[in-house]
Amino acid sequence: MENFNRAEKEKQNDYERSSIDKILVLTVLMLLSFGLIMILSASSIKSMQDYGDIYFFFRRQLKFAGAGLAVMFLLSQLDYHFYLRHSRKIVFFSLFLLLAVYLPGLGVAAGGSRRWIDLGFINFQPSEFTKLAAVIYLSSFIYRKKNFIKSFWKGVFPPMIIISAMFFLVTNQPDLGTGVAIFATSLLLLIIGGMKFSHLLVIGLPGSLILIYYLTAASYRVERLTSFVDPWSEPRGAGYHVIQSILAIGSGGLTGLGPGNSLQKFFYLPEPATDFIFAVIGEELGFIGAFILILLFILLTYRGIVIALGAPDLFGSMLAVGITVMISLQIFINIGAATALMPVTGITLPFISYGGSSLLIMMSSIGILLSISRFESVEDVKK
Repeated sequence: MENFNRAEKEKQNDYERSSIDKILVLTVLMLLSFGLIMILSASSIKSMQDYGDIYFFFRRQLKFAGAGLAVMFLLSQLDYHFYLRHSRKIVFFSLFLLLAVYLPGLGVAAGGSRRWIDLGFINFQPSEFTKLAAVIYLSSFIYRKKNFIKSFWKGVFPPMIIISAMFFLVTNQPDLGTGVAIFATSLLLLIIGGMKFSHLLVIGLPGSLILIYYLTAASYRVERLTSFVDPWSEPRGAGYHVIQSILAIGSGGLTGLGPGNSLQKFFYLPEPATDFIFAVIGEELGFIGAFILILLFILLTYRGIVIALGAPDLFGSMLAVGITVMISLQIFINIGAATALMPVTGITLPFISYGGSSLLIMMSSIGILLSISRFESVEDVKK
């Protein structure tokens, strides 16, 4: 291990520090501002009903945004090789947190789920941290085992044990959407890292069977699937959420009803500030507003890819790719659910939806991306 750390320090001498990716910073600031404005509108009715204050959720999210910006800045100044040296500790800490939700006095249950840890100032959701931990762990594993990645037993099987443990712990909370997101991100990262296609089939077959089991084990998941296929078959039942989301987006037309003028947020649309905030955006800002938001997400994804391609080593590249895939997949799943292109999963919209845990982890992820963007090889500098 000492030899490995020494080698890493020698390699870091071949890197030169440059400025952070300013386009990425500007994009994130725009998304953050966009999200705060929409949360102010989307959460106002529920805030008034539950707390007698239309600004309750907005003020909380504003605090999370401030904390997130501070975390993003701090992590952007931290050499990203820190995560390479501590990847094992990070992944086992994430597993510990997933188990900690079951500890009396620490874990918090709500709505039939046990997904949170009470930290006093926030109910933290460990599964959000687990998404980032999985990316860090797999990036470090691919870097260390790059010569064995085409071997199933040495390059694929070991990390899949860890990822499977994460999947089962998250799914049993229950949170199938996040579990699938973690597994899918991990699988894509292994494919990009050089995993054989035949190994993908070996993983895919049992993985598909397990997914089918979880989808059919609970009646509400079966209802979500059937409502996704034909929401109008049960307009007052399982299809209600999807129909209300479609109505919200459709009523927005080209330019929308105007900021703050959503009608669906008056308890027609479920979770208007979290799961279905994109529907409120479509209703209030129309196709133009939704399209601008999607363009910002595309720009964020593009900058993530640029950072990955410009990273000075394999670990930096895989870490940047993993974070970009993690964020992009979550965007795709959320918007897909709101537009009836995918089943409803409960996955939030990054930087936009209300939620402290999600926002802090997303801002942390951007901080790591910015850290990677600060380094480039000496050879690239000379060119």
